Amino acid sequence: MKVSELAKAADVTAETVRHYTREGLLSPQRHPDNGYQLYDQQDLSRLRFIQRARTLGFSVREIGEILDHADHGDSPCPMVRDMLAARLPEVRAKIARLEELAARMQQALDTWADMPDGTPDGHSLCRLIESFPATPEPRPGDTHGR
Repeated sequence: MKVSELAKAADVTAETVRHYTREGLLSPQRHPDNGYQLYDQQDLSRLRFIQRARTLGFSVREIGEILDHADHGDSPCPMVRDMLAARLPEVRAKIARLEELAARMQQALDTWADMPDGTPDGHSLCRLIESFPATPEPRPGDTHGR
């Protein structure tokens, strides 16, 4: 299969196939006459695996590690479990921070609903934002999401 044929079979773009090939996740053969990259059923299976792994939040680098274990005959399943177990608390913390942000945004919209617009005057840029209480910026290493 050519790049476009593999892409169509996996329902991705040709650029996606090329990207995963550049990253070393797919290893096509070269056509001896024209140099085209040729993919086979194994590449299609790998591409579908990559897609599933991406939907679980695995990075390209992590997928490379998983595939490397499998390619060497080792089961990557324990590593996959460990990766997800480590990542899940991070994702939940990020969701909590995003929920806090959404609540602040809603509070701002509610507060600003009846406030007049202002023109920057050298002392004020946007009265809406300036009227909103400041929230401390997150500090490096802060694990509490603030």
